[in-house]
Amino acid sequence: MFVVLIFRAWLELKNYRLMWRELEWQQTYRTMSRILKAEKDLFSKVEGGDELYQLLLEVFKVDEKLA
Repeated sequence: MFVVLIFRAWLELKNYRLMWRELEWQQTYRTMSRILKAEKDLFSKVEGGDELYQLLLEVFKVDEKLA
């Protein structure tokens, strides 16, 4: 019985770590979305900035309609 409890605790720990990483990525996506929206004009002033901006939108899964 003790072995079963240890195994279940190990599984829960793995699931907790996985969920924590996903929450961190979601926070990163939200932060980058705000930064990209705020600095859109900065990208357009640089040569190749529009392509870079579109690439960053795709990488950080930002909706173009909202950006």
